[in-house]
Amino acid sequence: MAFAIDEINRNSKLLPNVTLGYSLYDNCLQLGIGFRAALTLVSEEQQVVLHETCVGMPPVLGIVGDSSSTRCIAISSVLGLYRVPMYNIYNLMNEIYRQCCFLQVSFFATCSCLSQRSKFPSFFRTIPSDAFQVRAVIQILNHFGWTWAGLLISDDDYGLYAARSFQSDLGQSGGGCLAYVEVLPWGEDPAKIRRIVDVMKKSTARVVIAFAHESHMIDLMEEVEVMRQNVTGLQWIASEAWTSAAVLQTTRLMPYLGGTLGIAIRRGEISGLRAFLLQIRPDLHHNSSNGNSLVNQFWEYTFECRFAPAPAGWVEDGGVLCTGQEDLERVEFLDVSDLRPEYNVYKAVYSLAYALHDLLQCESGQGPFTDNSCGSLQRLEPWQLVHYLGKVNFTTLVGDQVLFDENGDALPIYDVMNWVWLPDGRIEVQTVDIYSKYALHILDLFIDSTECTTCPEDFWSSPQRDQCFPKITEFLSYHEPLGICLTTTSILGTLISAFVLGIFIYHRRTPIVRANNSELTFQVLVSLKLCFLCSLLFIGRPNLWTCQLRHVIFGISFVICVSCILVKTMVVLAAFKASQPGSGAILMWFGTMQRRGTVLVLTSVQAGICAAWIVTASPAPHKNTQYHNDRIVYECVVGSTVGFAMLLGYIGLLSILSFLLAFLARNLPDTFNEAKLITFSMLIFCAVWIAFVPTYISSPGKYADAVEVFAILASSFGLLMALFGAKCYMILLKPKRNTKKGLIGRYKK
Repeated sequence: MAFAIDEINRNSKLLPNVTLGYSLYDNCLQLGIGFRAALTLVSEEQQVVLHETCVGMPPVLGIVGDSSSTRCIAISSVLGLYRVPMYNIYNLMNEIYRQCCFLQVSFFATCSCLSQRSKFPSFFRTIPSDAFQVRAVIQILNHFGWTWAGLLISDDDYGLYAARSFQSDLGQSGGGCLAYVEVLPWGEDPAKIRRIVDVMKKSTARVVIAFAHESHMIDLMEEVEVMRQNVTGLQWIASEAWTSAAVLQTTRLMPYLGGTLGIAIRRGEISGLRAFLLQIRPDLHHNSSNGNSLVNQFWEYTFECRFAPAPAGWVEDGGVLCTGQEDLERVEFLDVSDLRPEYNVYKAVYSLAYALHDLLQCESGQGPFTDNSCGSLQRLEPWQLVHYLGKVNFTTLVGDQVLFDENGDALPIYDVMNWVWLPDGRIEVQTVDIYSKYALHILDLFIDSTECTTCPEDFWSSPQRDQCFPKITEFLSYHEPLGICLTTTSILGTLISAFVLGIFIYHRRTPIVRANNSELTFQVLVSLKLCFLCSLLFIGRPNLWTCQLRHVIFGISFVICVSCILVKTMVVLAAFKASQPGSGAILMWFGTMQRRGTVLVLTSVQAGICAAWIVTASPAPHKNTQYHNDRIVYECVVGSTVGFAMLLGYIGLLSILSFLLAFLARNLPDTFNEAKLITFSMLIFCAVWIAFVPTYISSPGKYADAVEVFAILASSFGLLMALFGAKCYMILLKPKRNTKKGLIGRYKK
């Protein structure tokens, strides 16, 4: 709590210009002490030092606690009646808010009874209600087909309300029946505990659900161990109250509790907490029983020392005096790797802070209260804060969403734990499942289970067949050598195409550029850039849009390129025909608009093929588990083989037609006949894609994507070098030949 408030006070974006303070009370697990502390906080009976500008503000805005459901019920019932303000006629919700003076946010009280808004209108909690925990246990029973179970509960609101939920929900779910329901007593009652153990031994139910506190389970296990009761072979299911109890996770109790499944509060991480705790130092000048000596008491207990003035005889008996400089680094208390209730405290403090922040951000005349009024820091009423706390919705620094439902309950999410007794004698508590409001997500299976269960699709069984491990994911990644090589080549091709395009634009008025239909040349270069870039869509983890776009952009880009080449070849043939007597009218069919229209029509056909393919049977991402047992291959399935074949076939048709026309025109007399270059480029293009088909079919997984990327890059480089290599050489290195005289062969060295 202290860390959360310190972190909030240092956050300039949350509650700017407002500093939070706090008071801490130890209830000593006693209702009376906790009750007295709550009344002290709300009644202003303690001495509170306020800044001179903070007049009129109540000593506390909210209470974080208590950890017990029973104590929370008592405290919240009284706080809801405390200081009822003057009656006004508002809507029902505002009336409820006005009748609760101080709000309460608990981090560990789970009783489902606290969800009754009519009784506890100002109660919130950052731990889910037991109603959800009961459903989680029922889902575990259903998952393993356990239809006959016993139920042990504690003799308080926590256990009694859980029993009601089990008796109602278990029947509705069709998940089975309860063989018995036994109430574990508070305090020492050996006779009653012995009777309960006898019931467990005689029952045919091999599954026991214990919805009780840690102290109840300690008393029960002591009876089992001391009296050597034969209650082995039971499958225990623990509630969150004792799932993480280290005192029960001992070797001597594992014959009885080994394999226990338990519902646990979701574990959280609090960044910076350890560093904050390492800065804690005791107050050497106020070491008295009247002051706040919590840190001093912790220090004396941890380091087995005493602060001055030490008790009489302490030093004489060899006792050590505390200096306040002892090393905290190796103290077990500073292990912050498994924060569960502590994480809920952290979220509770932040919830109050965000509620206050939202209240202070209210604009005058647009508030939610009477006459659209807003709350203010100087005249703040806690019931106003209740309104904003119910609307809190924020994400912690580690990415967990915090909000409350209409009953003030937190989002239900639990870890399901398994107590594993390892062959070397060690006990390990493993997180095996995650339960949320919507589903039980299997993460692991259970050691020493009597039944085999198939691992989920994304997991594979260990060699011992006792655990499920996540499968390795495989796809053509940007981080592996093959992906890096292909990405680099793609970017290099894009840059070269851009460079060549720049050269041709700069020299667009020179004969060699104008002689080869500059507009179509520019279109070819732009489409080649797209061809190089589209190969990047084949690299990385596939998703729906990359699977759809990769083939669409690839198909259309290549059709634009090949269409322009085809039109250029047709223009060469038309120009030669037009030079013959009586054939001059043929050039009318190959004007600028006709060339553009031809490219557009040819490209539109490919666009239509792609659209029909996506609409009827779109390519989609697929997790393939058939290639390997221990890994998942992420790939794009083409959806429709016919659609993919038509896309490639259309490109092939245009390229073959271009090749044939260019081959016919290769020996035509011209100042700079491109037909030979087109023939060579189309030959390379066709050879690459003919070789692609059988290679692609026989390549599994990510290697199929690599083959397609290689074919795209190879054919693109082939077109780029064959069509523009000689021209760039002449433009850059032989500029004297880039003249009309040079082109018609009159230039002499």
